[in-house]
Amino acid sequence: MDADADFVVAGAGHNSLIAACYLAKAGYRCLVLDARPVPGGGCTTEELLLPGYGIDTCATGHTLIRVNPLLTGDELGLISHYGLRYIDPDPVAHVAFPDGEQLTMWLDRDRTVAEIARFDKADAAAYQRLLDEYDEVKSAFSGSQFTPVGFGPSLDARLAEHPRGRVWQRRRQLSAWDVIRHEFRDRRVQAFMLWMAFQTNQAVDAPGSGVLAYSLIFGRQQRSWSIIAGGSGQLVSALTRYLEDHGGTVRCGERVTRLLLDGASGADGAGGGRCTGVETAGGRQYRAARAVLSTIHVTQLRDMAPAASWPEEFHYSVDTYDVGIPGFGVYLATSAPPVFLSNDGGRHTAVSAGTTGWPEDIIRLGQDLRAGRFVTDVPWLLVATPTLADPSRAPQGKHTVKLLSQQVYELPGPSGLPGWDAVKQEHAARQLDHLRRFAPEFTDDVIDARLVKSPADYEQLNLHMVHGAFHGGDRGVAQSGALRPVPGWASHRMPIPGLYQTGATTHPGGSITGAPGRNAAIVLLHDLGHDPAEVLSAPPTWPPG
Repeated sequence: MDADADFVVAGAGHNSLIAACYLAKAGYRCLVLDARPVPGGGCTTEELLLPGYGIDTCATGHTLIRVNPLLTGDELGLISHYGLRYIDPDPVAHVAFPDGEQLTMWLDRDRTVAEIARFDKADAAAYQRLLDEYDEVKSAFSGSQFTPVGFGPSLDARLAEHPRGRVWQRRRQLSAWDVIRHEFRDRRVQAFMLWMAFQTNQAVDAPGSGVLAYSLIFGRQQRSWSIIAGGSGQLVSALTRYLEDHGGTVRCGERVTRLLLDGASGADGAGGGRCTGVETAGGRQYRAARAVLSTIHVTQLRDMAPAASWPEEFHYSVDTYDVGIPGFGVYLATSAPPVFLSNDGGRHTAVSAGTTGWPEDIIRLGQDLRAGRFVTDVPWLLVATPTLADPSRAPQGKHTVKLLSQQVYELPGPSGLPGWDAVKQEHAARQLDHLRRFAPEFTDDVIDARLVKSPADYEQLNLHMVHGAFHGGDRGVAQSGALRPVPGWASHRMPIPGLYQTGATTHPGGSITGAPGRNAAIVLLHDLGHDPAEVLSAPPTWPPG
């Protein structure tokens, strides 16, 4: 059977699109298939509520991808040729504490330091020290993120060469809470730091989360909570246009359900074989001349080929894979933004705002989530209003507001809770009531439309969001670096020949970083006999070809 493309790509999330674009840059034809009616996975912007209101279905903040060579070197011309434009909102963040006190983080470092000094001068000095110390080692962390496992020094090896590397080898094994309580003493400052560290939905008391107390704060202090003009979907739009301009194709509404293996022995296809294509839910088969690249969640990928196709360690790691903390979202179309009223009479707005409990409340949140206990209060809340900095996302004078938090996937049976459809509305109402303690003018009168998504809704929206978790799996010590997704299979090559994996279940994990996509492209280009550095850094040709 003739091949449909050089590469068949299963899933059109931003990472698989990035990988496909680099392959197209090297001259290969890529066919990208996605189950949803629009490409992008968790990086889409849709009119979910009312016409003219562009809602980021999942991700809004893009701070982490800003240091990806994809953008710093404009390797695909997304900025110079496809109009990709980022906005760095100021203030960076505004957070309210249980006692009514509030803290604003600004792009001006000195201004942020002055804010922290209102609560504790020693903590203000500690904040500056934290930024300076991470600045010294940021290249080690960034270098390991944007290097495929096995294609360069590990993070430990990079830190071993740094004068203070041993300190950081310890820090990165600690929890974010261990780091924060060691460096800061005021409860409000601690709570602010924990609110920031929890934004990747990694429990802040989990070993291995320590660097989040540094990296997230550092990135936001440098570039704010970066958003794309027009919405997150503009990144996907630029990538799909690049791919189409270079001979690639994206087909939506095509859910991959099976891997096609050639050369397998046995009636059930067991006993080996090379992956030469995929089959979709409609029974259509697509063949790849070179290889198949998957961004399917690793726990689902395993079931798309005979069990004998995967070695024991693969099965064990998938069976014990921690899918991560589920998300809960409230999406609003409004006639006014949330305005936080501070104790001194000030009025505050921010693209990235929120409320936080005390440190013990945030620690308990992580413990409750791990234990499967339904979160009945509001210990952590992110309130995103991107229209404050990007009014193009809504009709004139209107706003989009998104409330994000964490929640369990399975409702506890003995508690007598009704199904998610009822529970999610009640929980959303609790969150809005809580927000109004600090933003009392944000009443129902200013809300024109709303949509509430439980973890079950997120999973239904996107099968890759297993149990409603956005980030492709926990990023603790058991699922990081060479252990992600499976020890021995962390370099994007899967045990089945001809099958490669990218996306949030691969190194370095979830969020909008583009790192798994670019890393997978490096491995594929290497295996095809190219010098990846030459392909990635070569100026794009215009017109293509």
